[in-house]
Amino acid sequence: MQTFRTILKEGVNISKGKSSPYLPYIIPVVLGIVILLIPIPEGLTPAAWRYFALFIAVIAALVLEPLPGSVIGLLGVSAAAILGLVDARPAESIRWALSGFSDGVVWLIFVATMFALGYEKTGLGKRVALLMVSALGKTTLGLGYASAFSDFALAPFMPSNTARSAGTIYPVISNIPPLYKSEPGPTAGRMGSFLMYVTFVMQCVTSSMFLTGLAPNLLAISLIATAYNITITWNQWLMGFLPIGILFMVVLPWVIYKLYPPKITSSPEVAAWAKAELKKLGTLTMKEIAMLLLAMLALGLWIFFREQFNATTVALVVFSLMLALKVVDWNDVLGNKAAWNTLIWFGTLVTLAAGLTRVNIVKWLGGSIAESLGGMPINMTVIILVAAFFIVHYFFASITAHAAALMPVFLGIGLAIPDFPLVPYALLLAYSLGLMGVLTPYATGPAPVYYASGYISRRDFWLYGAIFGAIFLVVLLGLGFPYLMMLHG
Repeated sequence: MQTFRTILKEGVNISKGKSSPYLPYIIPVVLGIVILLIPIPEGLTPAAWRYFALFIAVIAALVLEPLPGSVIGLLGVSAAAILGLVDARPAESIRWALSGFSDGVVWLIFVATMFALGYEKTGLGKRVALLMVSALGKTTLGLGYASAFSDFALAPFMPSNTARSAGTIYPVISNIPPLYKSEPGPTAGRMGSFLMYVTFVMQCVTSSMFLTGLAPNLLAISLIATAYNITITWNQWLMGFLPIGILFMVVLPWVIYKLYPPKITSSPEVAAWAKAELKKLGTLTMKEIAMLLLAMLALGLWIFFREQFNATTVALVVFSLMLALKVVDWNDVLGNKAAWNTLIWFGTLVTLAAGLTRVNIVKWLGGSIAESLGGMPINMTVIILVAAFFIVHYFFASITAHAAALMPVFLGIGLAIPDFPLVPYALLLAYSLGLMGVLTPYATGPAPVYYASGYISRRDFWLYGAIFGAIFLVVLLGLGFPYLMMLHG
């Protein structure tokens, strides 16, 4: 991620490092001014066009990060509110500015990060990973499946793929290659390269499989609800991705094993090491048991009682029980900077994205692009739009920024085309968010961690990112699209 941001900031060879530190501040402002100087398109008000210029400047700043993302979001919302760009009435303007913080999805994201805190504080996440390694780790391929299933077990309750994969699973698996004298550099290919890469790729799959497996997924369903007035439940999300998810979970570690093979194929010492580590952890503590039961309670209510209880309500109740049972304490919550940062960031992004719809930018952009696609078969249009949405992630260092910037526009395109399969199309866009994390060393939060491990070369990361990105896109469109049409067409 840092490599990409440095390139964007400097616009020169990364090794030179000789550019102004003010460029990340200057570029978003210049982009906004350039848009303001363009004549206002027909059908838009001056205020709407100024809002669009502000929005583009905010997205550019989120990519370049001259300031933390939450600060950028607050600045954008505050500027739009005080200038009356969304609503000229002061009371309505501030009501819009704060609307994201009353969004149930934003609070679901916040509370779900507390589930991740519970896994971390109790040690349950580490125990799950070690149990998988202990059970499946006698072969190198088995280790690949162990890391994949560890991520699968944690993903429904940890919407931060960085905390889940880079923070929980990576520390466990990074201890394994040195047992076989596989270190970064010449010996990486003995085992480490395969193990690191399969773990990285599989977290992309689990990020798309579960609604709560990736924070931008929750942002996506909020944007879908705003654009199409359609609510996607936790269970509907899972069922829509299930055939793809099962296929990838069963086949993908083996495919990586064949395309990126390790030199060491058996690993009997690893199972013994994992058992020794589990012995150090001791028996399950009461807090671990409580966390496990609460996680199962949340999962059961999300799946089987989705009609009776809102997903955010379930999350709030379980979170309250975590506090009551002292799985985490209030000081843990107050000290969880990542969670509060997430709340501010997503609250402002939801507001800014909703503003695009409110000032008719989405309708205008969607109609303009839809008109250029006129006459094309519907299915081909869906394929082209989803593929474009996926591939353009090469230019983003944040899936959240990608979703906030482009999903409203792409959803608007679908709304402007008669007889368009809105629900399948929206879900394809949303499912692609986790999968696109495979593309580059900066595409998603865990990517820089696995790249920095030294086990995966720059060439391999880009090459295999393109290969598995193509595999993901082909399967998503070739299998997922017909399946979703069957469910929702």
